[in-house]
Amino acid sequence: MAVPNVSPAGVRRNTILLGAAVAVNSAVLQLVAAVSSLTFVLVTDIEHLLGLGPAIFLTSAALAAFPAGRTMDRLGRVPVLVAGLSCGVAGTLLTSLGTRVDSALAVIPGFVLIGISSGVMLLARTAGGDMYPPERRARGISLVLFGAVFGAILGPAVFGPLFAGRDLEPQALALPWLAAAGLLAVGLVLVLFIRPDPKKIAEQLAPAREGEPRAPAAPLGELVRRPGVIPAMLAALASFAVMVSVMNLTGYVVVEEHGHHQSSVFPIIGAHVLGMYGLVLFIGALIDRMGRTPALTGGLAVMGLSCAGLLWAESVWATAVLLFGLGVGWNFSFVAATAQLVDRTAPAERGRLVGFTDLIGGLLGAALALIGGFALEALGVSALAVGSTILVLAPIVWILGRRQPTPAVSGA
Repeated sequence: MAVPNVSPAGVRRNTILLGAAVAVNSAVLQLVAAVSSLTFVLVTDIEHLLGLGPAIFLTSAALAAFPAGRTMDRLGRVPVLVAGLSCGVAGTLLTSLGTRVDSALAVIPGFVLIGISSGVMLLARTAGGDMYPPERRARGISLVLFGAVFGAILGPAVFGPLFAGRDLEPQALALPWLAAAGLLAVGLVLVLFIRPDPKKIAEQLAPAREGEPRAPAAPLGELVRRPGVIPAMLAALASFAVMVSVMNLTGYVVVEEHGHHQSSVFPIIGAHVLGMYGLVLFIGALIDRMGRTPALTGGLAVMGLSCAGLLWAESVWATAVLLFGLGVGWNFSFVAATAQLVDRTAPAERGRLVGFTDLIGGLLGAALALIGGFALEALGVSALAVGSTILVLAPIVWILGRRQPTPAVSGA
């Protein structure tokens, strides 16, 4: 679709650049998921707090999301994404230094900065939704998220060999974290070439009616009360929180609970990321056709089945299949939720609403990772499997019981 002052080629170029930045970030997140728990335990020697490493990362990502979203609404998407990736570069360098000198005082702030970067980069999907009209919005978001498919390939290709034949010592983690800094630096450069800012494209797609001033951005409380917002938020919260907590604890489960080598984690995380994004182009188009609510609830149901399967899976391949299913379910529910949140907001409102949702979801994910770490240590994998299954299935009844039409905001 042609956009005034912005060629279709410009929209495609922006989409490709955003997708490439997402690919780089996805590759680094696989390292975080695979070794953040172990990095924390090896540096601090506090094994019973194995969930604290991911919790620091997830909490930082959550706390960054809301202010980053509000700033995106004021300054545009690109400056905030650049700032987030800059934090990621600094954080991975600091974490590399901390593992090299065996210092928790460097690793912990490094995790904080990496978390901030992750929280900001998750908002890249808002920029994807900005550049496409409502009837193609889920597909537009999917096109940006599709970059993570290449991240699923890039992560194991870069980090897997760096762990081959190495003992699990803090110093062995320095080089992978340093490589992560280089990848994020590439992503930063890619984002700098995005022009015009996706928020400007969104404003051109949703011009004010002739003779009428553009309505001011509504306060957050009003945004949350709009029809369809709460169901979308519930699905986003449940899918994101359960996904990140299970993913970030999988490395410990595979290595410590089931006795596999650390390098075995990367194919599992790669399968999970492939599930999250490998079918995203097909799923995005399907969501636009089938509607938001069926996608929200169907995705949560698939996630529930995958979490329940962790009760029986012990091999690397069985765990990889379940994590793939977890990713596919997340894909449906999370993309549909994001599309619905963008549908219900104007360009100057959606950053804060999506950021607020990410804030709550990230904090919930951090809490689940921390609690899940204690549960794993005390009760084993069954506690993680049963708890995550219940949490991800619970919103379905509420969403279906309060289903209502959710037309897009005029001009969105």
